[in-house]
Amino acid sequence: MPPEGMMHAMVLHRPGQPLVRETRPLPAPGPGQVRLRVLACAVCRTDLHVVDGELPHPALPLVPGHEIVGEVDATGPGVHGLHPGQRVGVGWLGQTCGHCAYCAADRENLCDAPGFTGYTRDGGFATHAIADAAFCLPLPADADPVHTAPLMCAGLIGWRALKAAGPGRDLGLYGFGAAAHLIAQVAIRQGRCVHAFTRPGDTRAQDFARSLGATWAGDSDRLPDRPLDAAILFAPVGDLVPRALAAVRKGGRVVCGGIHMTDIPAFPYSLLWEERELVSVANLTRADGREFLGLATREPLRVHAVPYPLASANEALADLREGRLSGAAVLRP
Repeated sequence: MPPEGMMHAMVLHRPGQPLVRETRPLPAPGPGQVRLRVLACAVCRTDLHVVDGELPHPALPLVPGHEIVGEVDATGPGVHGLHPGQRVGVGWLGQTCGHCAYCAADRENLCDAPGFTGYTRDGGFATHAIADAAFCLPLPADADPVHTAPLMCAGLIGWRALKAAGPGRDLGLYGFGAAAHLIAQVAIRQGRCVHAFTRPGDTRAQDFARSLGATWAGDSDRLPDRPLDAAILFAPVGDLVPRALAAVRKGGRVVCGGIHMTDIPAFPYSLLWEERELVSVANLTRADGREFLGLATREPLRVHAVPYPLASANEALADLREGRLSGAAVLRP
């Protein structure tokens, strides 16, 4: 534990370099803000993109982490509805301007002047974090931090991507990690048939997908046993886009669920023809959060979480980078 009045944080000073453990004074929450005692923070592939320099212009020095479960430790002026000791979740979208055309149209995920937790402002790879009270999602008092933290992005962006995929029965999931293992369970409960695509030869991930109820699991360079109605790409690999288009039937849809992806190679128009669609999802809204967390509370998901101590954040990032994880890595301060 840090000394009284202080906090520990894992800090990024330069992309491509390991995080550094630092001791800092506890920050005071400003107007409309709360200070959280972090109970758990899951490690997202977006954190990896930030740390590895694939997302430009992070607010350095930076504390990464945007899948936070914490308890309100202190409140700033003007905060109503949250109180010390209350358990809340914080995700990627940390603030919006509230007045641009997108905010006015209830599309705050596309805000022109947003703030992102663990990217443009410090996040949850720490013992404490500051968050805007309006962007904290209330959680049940008995919510298990380690198994709830992955819901705050992997679950939420998976939910938005699933809605974008449409109601089709046969659904392909490319990349079977933190997001896919959660949203696969939701899709199966909806009566869909899930087809899981993994790195070629990753039989462990394929077995994991089948254990959760996937109808089919195989290498990402293969076609499924039947054409798909839709596919969601969670793996940030541009080469998968034409493969997914080839796997969906006429009128099918391919959804890119990541914030970053390697370049998409040229592909023949015939893969897109016959009214196939290629779309992306960006960030998420607080309405998405309330909707998904309500669903996950009513019908709890099997969350495969691998806990790490806060000081082992670099190890957790390396395990994610090298594909050694099934499910989600979660830091515990």
